Amino acid sequence: MNIRHTLAAALLGAGLTASALAAGPMQKTQAPGFYRMMVGDFEVTVLNDGTVGLPVSNLLQNPAGKDASVAALARAYLKDPVETSVNAFLVNTGSKLVLIDAGAGSLFGPTLGKLHASLKAAGYTPDQVDEIYITHMHPDHVGGLSADGKPLFPNAVVRADQRDQAFWLSQARLDAAPADAKGFFQGAMASLNPYVAAGRFKAFDGDTELVPGVRAQAANGHTPGHSTYRIESKGETLVLWGDLMHVGAVQFMTPAVTIAFDTDQKAAYAQRAKAYADAAEKGYFIGAAHLSFPGLGRLRAADGGAYVFVPANYRSAP
Repeated sequence: MNIRHTLAAALLGAGLTASALAAGPMQKTQAPGFYRMMVGDFEVTVLNDGTVGLPVSNLLQNPAGKDASVAALARAYLKDPVETSVNAFLVNTGSKLVLIDAGAGSLFGPTLGKLHASLKAAGYTPDQVDEIYITHMHPDHVGGLSADGKPLFPNAVVRADQRDQAFWLSQARLDAAPADAKGFFQGAMASLNPYVAAGRFKAFDGDTELVPGVRAQAANGHTPGHSTYRIESKGETLVLWGDLMHVGAVQFMTPAVTIAFDTDQKAAYAQRAKAYADAAEKGYFIGAAHLSFPGLGRLRAADGGAYVFVPANYRSAP
Protein backbone atom coordinates (compact mmCIF):
# COMPACT_ATOMS: atom_id res chain seq x y z
CA MET A 1 0.00 0.00 0.00
CA ASN A 2 1.46 3.38 -0.94
CA ILE A 3 1.53 6.49 1.28
CA ARG A 4 -1.58 7.97 -0.35
CA HIS A 5 -3.64 4.84 0.29
CA THR A 6 -2.29 4.61 3.84
CA LEU A 7 -3.37 8.22 4.57
CA ALA A 8 -6.82 7.65 3.09
CA ALA A 9 -7.27 4.51 5.18
CA ALA A 10 -6.22 6.39 8.33
CA LEU A 11 -8.70 9.19 7.61
CA LEU A 12 -11.56 6.76 7.04
CA GLY A 13 -10.64 4.89 10.20
CA ALA A 14 -10.89 8.15 12.15
CA GLY A 15 -14.24 8.97 10.58
CA LEU A 16 -12.73 11.79 8.52
CA THR A 17 -12.63 12.55 4.81
CA ALA A 18 -10.13 14.45 2.76
CA SER A 19 -12.55 17.39 2.61
CA ALA A 20 -12.34 17.71 6.38
CA LEU A 21 -8.73 18.84 5.98
CA ALA A 22 -9.58 21.59 3.50
CA ALA A 23 -8.30 25.09 4.40
CA GLY A 24 -10.71 27.56 5.93
CA PRO A 25 -11.74 30.62 3.91
CA MET A 26 -9.29 33.52 3.65
CA GLN A 27 -10.15 36.28 6.10
CA LYS A 28 -8.46 39.20 4.30
CA THR A 29 -8.57 41.48 7.35
CA GLN A 30 -6.09 42.68 9.95
CA ALA A 31 -6.56 42.79 13.69
CA PRO A 32 -7.18 46.23 15.22
CA GLY A 33 -3.77 47.88 15.35
CA PHE A 34 -1.95 49.50 18.22
CA TYR A 35 1.68 49.74 19.30
CA ARG A 36 3.08 51.10 22.55
CA MET A 37 6.34 52.72 23.56
CA MET A 38 7.51 54.69 26.57
CA VAL A 39 8.83 58.23 26.37
CA GLY A 40 10.25 58.76 29.83
CA ASP A 41 7.29 58.31 32.15
CA PHE A 42 4.73 58.79 29.36
CA GLU A 43 3.12 55.85 27.61
CA VAL A 44 2.52 56.47 23.90
CA THR A 45 0.14 54.20 21.98
CA VAL A 46 0.07 54.41 18.20
CA LEU A 47 -3.43 53.72 16.85
CA ASN A 48 -3.95 52.38 13.34
CA ASP A 49 -6.85 53.97 11.45
CA GLY A 50 -6.27 51.72 8.42
CA THR A 51 -4.57 52.22 5.07
CA VAL A 52 -5.69 53.79 1.83
CA GLY A 53 -4.29 53.32 -1.68
CA LEU A 54 -2.93 56.62 -3.02
CA PRO A 55 -1.53 57.34 -6.52
CA VAL A 56 1.46 59.00 -4.90
CA SER A 57 3.65 59.38 -8.00
CA ASN A 58 0.94 61.63 -9.44
CA LEU A 59 0.40 63.51 -6.18
CA LEU A 60 4.07 64.13 -5.43
CA GLN A 61 5.65 67.27 -6.87
CA ASN A 62 9.19 66.09 -7.62
CA PRO A 63 11.70 68.63 -8.98
CA ALA A 64 13.31 65.75 -10.91
CA GLY A 65 10.00 64.73 -12.47
CA LYS A 66 7.45 61.98 -11.97
CA ASP A 67 9.80 59.28 -13.27
CA ALA A 68 12.16 59.97 -10.36
CA SER A 69 9.34 59.32 -7.89
CA VAL A 70 8.38 56.12 -9.70
CA ALA A 71 11.99 54.95 -9.57
CA ALA A 72 12.26 55.73 -5.86
CA LEU A 73 9.10 53.74 -5.19
CA ALA A 74 10.47 50.83 -7.21
CA ARG A 75 13.65 50.79 -5.12
CA ALA A 76 11.40 50.27 -2.10
CA TYR A 77 9.43 47.55 -3.96
CA LEU A 78 6.39 49.82 -4.17
CA LYS A 79 4.19 50.98 -7.01
CA ASP A 80 1.00 52.98 -7.34
CA PRO A 81 -1.36 52.96 -5.66
CA VAL A 82 0.71 52.84 -2.45
CA GLU A 83 -1.13 51.53 0.60
CA THR A 84 -0.63 54.50 2.90
CA SER A 85 -1.06 54.27 6.66
CA VAL A 86 -3.10 56.71 8.69
CA ASN A 87 -1.77 56.80 12.26
CA ALA A 88 -2.93 58.59 15.39
CA PHE A 89 -1.11 58.79 18.71
CA LEU A 90 -2.46 58.42 22.24
CA VAL A 91 -0.29 59.91 24.99
CA ASN A 92 -0.91 58.92 28.60
CA THR A 93 0.99 61.36 30.80
CA GLY A 94 -0.27 59.75 34.01
CA SER A 95 -2.62 62.65 34.66
CA LYS A 96 -4.02 63.31 31.18
CA LEU A 97 -4.99 61.06 28.28
CA VAL A 98 -4.27 62.99 25.08
CA LEU A 99 -5.14 61.86 21.55
CA ILE A 100 -3.16 63.44 18.72
CA ASP A 101 -5.22 63.30 15.52
CA ALA A 102 -8.41 61.28 15.19
CA GLY A 103 -8.29 59.35 11.94
CA ALA A 104 -10.64 59.60 8.98
CA GLY A 105 -13.94 58.32 10.32
CA SER A 106 -16.25 57.88 7.33
CA LEU A 107 -14.70 60.73 5.31
CA PHE A 108 -12.06 58.81 3.35
CA GLY A 109 -13.60 55.52 2.29
CA PRO A 110 -14.14 52.05 3.76
CA THR A 111 -10.49 51.08 4.33
CA LEU A 112 -10.03 53.81 6.95
CA GLY A 113 -12.07 54.77 10.02
CA LYS A 114 -10.68 52.03 12.25
CA LEU A 115 -9.33 54.26 15.00
CA HIS A 116 -12.13 53.56 17.47
CA ALA A 117 -11.68 49.81 17.10
CA SER A 118 -7.95 50.22 17.64
CA LEU A 119 -8.57 52.43 20.67
CA LYS A 120 -10.80 49.76 22.20
CA ALA A 121 -8.28 47.02 21.43
CA ALA A 122 -5.61 49.14 23.15
CA GLY A 123 -7.67 49.09 26.36
CA TYR A 124 -9.27 52.54 26.25
CA THR A 125 -12.70 54.00 25.59
CA PRO A 126 -13.54 57.37 23.99
CA ASP A 127 -14.95 58.78 27.22
CA GLN A 128 -11.53 58.40 28.88
CA VAL A 129 -9.84 60.82 26.46
CA ASP A 130 -9.30 64.21 28.11
CA GLU A 131 -7.90 66.26 25.25
CA ILE A 132 -7.48 65.87 21.48
CA TYR A 133 -4.80 67.79 19.60
CA ILE A 134 -5.16 68.09 15.84
CA THR A 135 -2.11 68.52 13.61
CA HIS A 136 -4.33 69.99 10.89
CA MET A 137 -7.92 69.77 9.73
CA HIS A 138 -7.67 67.53 6.67
CA PRO A 139 -10.35 64.81 6.72
CA ASP A 140 -8.01 61.89 7.48
CA HIS A 141 -6.99 63.64 10.73
CA VAL A 142 -10.37 64.86 12.02
CA GLY A 143 -13.03 62.52 10.60
CA GLY A 144 -13.03 60.27 13.67
CA LEU A 145 -14.04 63.13 15.97
CA SER A 146 -17.78 63.10 15.24
CA ALA A 147 -20.59 61.16 13.59
CA ASP A 148 -24.11 62.23 12.69
CA GLY A 149 -23.44 65.68 14.14
CA LYS A 150 -22.44 64.36 17.56
CA PRO A 151 -19.04 64.24 19.27
CA LEU A 152 -17.60 60.74 19.59
CA PHE A 153 -15.35 61.75 22.48
CA PRO A 154 -17.91 62.95 25.03
CA ASN A 155 -15.49 64.39 27.60
CA ALA A 156 -12.67 65.68 25.43
CA VAL A 157 -11.59 69.22 24.65
CA VAL A 158 -10.32 69.53 21.06
CA ARG A 159 -7.44 71.90 20.28
CA ALA A 160 -5.82 73.06 17.04
CA ASP A 161 -3.96 76.12 15.78
CA GLN A 162 -6.18 79.15 15.27
CA ARG A 163 -4.93 79.53 11.68
CA ASP A 164 -6.42 76.19 10.71
CA GLN A 165 -9.62 77.10 12.53
CA ALA A 166 -9.88 80.38 10.62
CA PHE A 167 -9.21 78.65 7.29
CA TRP A 168 -11.11 75.35 7.39
CA LEU A 169 -14.10 76.37 9.53
CA SER A 170 -14.88 79.46 7.46
CA GLN A 171 -18.18 79.36 5.58
CA ALA A 172 -16.91 82.14 3.30
CA ARG A 173 -13.88 80.05 2.30
CA LEU A 174 -16.09 77.02 1.72
CA ASP A 175 -18.37 79.06 -0.54
CA ALA A 176 -15.39 80.40 -2.51
CA ALA A 177 -13.54 77.07 -2.80
CA PRO A 178 -13.47 75.19 -6.12
CA ALA A 179 -15.81 72.22 -6.31
CA ASP A 180 -13.07 69.63 -5.88
CA ALA A 181 -11.88 71.29 -2.65
CA LYS A 182 -15.21 71.87 -0.93
CA GLY A 183 -15.17 68.40 0.64
CA PHE A 184 -12.11 69.32 2.71
CA PHE A 185 -13.96 72.26 4.26
CA GLN A 186 -17.18 70.29 4.73
CA GLY A 187 -15.32 67.43 6.41
CA ALA A 188 -13.57 69.78 8.81
CA MET A 189 -16.84 71.52 9.69
CA ALA A 190 -18.76 68.29 10.23
CA SER A 191 -15.99 66.97 12.47
CA LEU A 192 -15.15 70.07 14.52
CA ASN A 193 -18.37 72.06 14.74
CA PRO A 194 -20.06 69.71 17.25
CA TYR A 195 -17.21 70.51 19.66
CA VAL A 196 -17.38 74.22 18.84
CA ALA A 197 -21.13 74.20 19.56
CA ALA A 198 -20.53 72.41 22.87
CA GLY A 199 -17.86 74.91 23.94
CA ARG A 200 -15.20 72.18 23.81
CA PHE A 201 -12.97 73.52 21.04
CA LYS A 202 -10.07 75.73 22.11
CA ALA A 203 -7.72 77.16 19.51
CA PHE A 204 -4.10 78.02 20.32
CA ASP A 205 -1.61 80.35 18.66
CA GLY A 206 1.59 78.72 17.43
CA ASP A 207 4.13 77.33 19.89
CA THR A 208 2.17 76.49 23.05
CA GLU A 209 2.56 74.07 25.94
CA LEU A 210 -0.85 72.40 26.15
CA VAL A 211 -0.27 70.08 29.11
CA PRO A 212 3.01 69.52 30.97
CA GLY A 213 5.32 67.62 28.64
CA VAL A 214 3.25 68.11 25.46
CA ARG A 215 3.96 71.17 23.36
CA ALA A 216 2.51 72.34 20.06
CA GLN A 217 5.02 73.63 17.53
CA ALA A 218 4.01 75.76 14.55
CA ALA A 219 4.89 74.03 11.27
CA ASN A 220 2.73 75.97 8.82
CA GLY A 221 2.80 75.07 5.15
CA HIS A 222 0.96 71.83 4.59
CA THR A 223 -2.02 73.80 5.88
CA PRO A 224 -2.09 77.37 7.23
CA GLY A 225 -2.08 76.14 10.83
CA HIS A 226 -0.29 72.79 10.55
CA SER A 227 1.30 71.86 13.89
CA THR A 228 3.67 69.25 15.19
CA TYR A 229 3.66 68.05 18.79
CA ARG A 230 6.70 67.56 20.99
CA ILE A 231 6.39 64.94 23.73
CA GLU A 232 9.05 65.17 26.47
CA SER A 233 9.52 63.26 29.71
CA LYS A 234 12.60 62.39 31.77
CA GLY A 235 14.98 63.66 29.09
CA GLU A 236 13.40 61.60 26.29
CA THR A 237 11.68 63.14 23.27
CA LEU A 238 9.21 62.10 20.59
CA VAL A 239 8.14 64.64 17.96
CA LEU A 240 4.91 63.87 16.09
CA TRP A 241 5.13 65.34 12.61
CA GLY A 242 1.57 65.09 11.34
CA ASP A 243 1.84 65.61 7.58
CA LEU A 244 5.29 67.17 7.37
CA MET A 245 5.92 64.27 4.98
CA HIS A 246 3.86 61.56 3.33
CA VAL A 247 5.93 59.06 1.32
CA GLY A 248 9.04 57.86 3.11
CA ALA A 249 10.37 55.94 0.11
CA VAL A 250 10.63 59.21 -1.82
CA GLN A 251 10.84 62.11 0.61
CA PHE A 252 13.59 60.81 2.88
CA MET A 253 15.84 60.46 -0.15
CA THR A 254 14.72 63.78 -1.65
CA PRO A 255 13.25 66.13 0.99
CA ALA A 256 12.46 68.76 -1.66
CA VAL A 257 9.61 66.61 -2.99
CA THR A 258 6.28 68.12 -1.95
CA ILE A 259 2.73 66.88 -2.43
CA ALA A 260 -0.38 68.27 -4.08
CA PHE A 261 -2.18 68.44 -0.72
CA ASP A 262 0.21 71.16 0.54
CA THR A 263 -1.45 74.56 0.82
CA ASP A 264 1.95 76.25 0.50
CA GLN A 265 4.50 73.87 -1.00
CA LYS A 266 7.50 76.16 -0.46
CA ALA A 267 6.70 76.58 3.24
CA ALA A 268 5.94 72.87 3.64
CA TYR A 269 9.35 71.96 2.23
CA ALA A 270 11.09 74.49 4.49
CA GLN A 271 9.40 72.98 7.55
CA ARG A 272 10.32 69.45 6.46
CA ALA A 273 13.96 70.38 5.87
CA LYS A 274 14.15 71.97 9.31
CA ALA A 275 12.49 68.99 11.01
CA TYR A 276 14.67 66.41 9.24
CA ALA A 277 17.89 68.22 10.15
CA ASP A 278 16.90 68.64 13.80
CA ALA A 279 15.81 65.02 14.22
CA ALA A 280 18.98 63.68 12.60
CA GLU A 281 21.23 65.95 14.67
CA LYS A 282 19.59 65.24 18.03
CA GLY A 283 18.58 61.61 17.56
CA TYR A 284 15.13 61.74 19.15
CA PHE A 285 12.20 59.60 18.02
CA ILE A 286 9.77 60.91 15.43
CA GLY A 287 6.30 59.71 14.53
CA ALA A 288 4.39 60.54 11.36
CA ALA A 289 0.81 60.09 10.29
CA HIS A 290 1.57 58.39 6.98
CA LEU A 291 4.69 56.35 7.59
CA SER A 292 3.90 52.65 7.56
CA PHE A 293 2.28 51.71 10.87
CA PRO A 294 3.38 52.25 13.59
CA GLY A 295 5.30 55.12 11.98
CA LEU A 296 7.94 55.48 14.69
CA GLY A 297 11.69 55.75 14.27
CA ARG A 298 14.74 57.96 14.07
CA LEU A 299 16.49 59.80 11.25
CA ARG A 300 20.10 59.61 10.14
CA ALA A 301 21.68 62.04 7.68
CA ALA A 302 23.11 60.53 4.48
CA ASP A 303 25.10 61.86 1.55
CA GLY A 304 23.77 64.50 -0.81
CA GLY A 305 21.15 65.94 1.53
CA ALA A 306 19.30 62.64 1.85
CA TYR A 307 18.17 60.95 5.05
CA VAL A 308 17.71 57.38 6.21
CA PHE A 309 14.72 56.44 8.34
CA VAL A 310 15.55 53.87 11.03
CA PRO A 311 12.32 52.25 12.29
CA ALA A 312 11.90 51.76 16.02
CA ASN A 313 13.02 48.33 17.10
CA TYR A 314 9.99 46.19 17.90
CA ARG A 315 9.44 45.32 21.54
CA SER A 316 6.77 43.02 22.97
CA ALA A 317 6.29 45.40 25.91
CA PRO A 318 6.75 49.19 25.96
